[in-house]
Amino acid sequence: MKMTTLIISSLALTSLALVANARDLGPDEALKLRDSGSIQSFEKLNEAALAKYPGGVIRETELENELGRYIYQLEVVDAQGIEWDVKLDAATGEVLENRRDD
Repeated sequence: MKMTTLIISSLALTSLALVANARDLGPDEALKLRDSGSIQSFEKLNEAALAKYPGGVIRETELENELGRYIYQLEVVDAQGIEWDVKLDAATGEVLENRRDD
């Protein structure tokens, strides 16, 4: 029982540490990163996300720095009205996560 509690506590602390290391970037900082070539253009990133959802619409976007990696997060509503959370590596455009929003 003690070992299980210790493992659960350790996992919870690790999760909190990862969340604490994510930082939202403001518009000015995001534009500087784009202009410097550190991240792809927002148009290319949006196209990469929408490629999976023809006829879809982007509702929200956010750029974060997670442990030194720039992550572009989008909320996409597909043509059937289903909401999707999509995460892209902002430097490469690689889809890191693509899941239905509950």
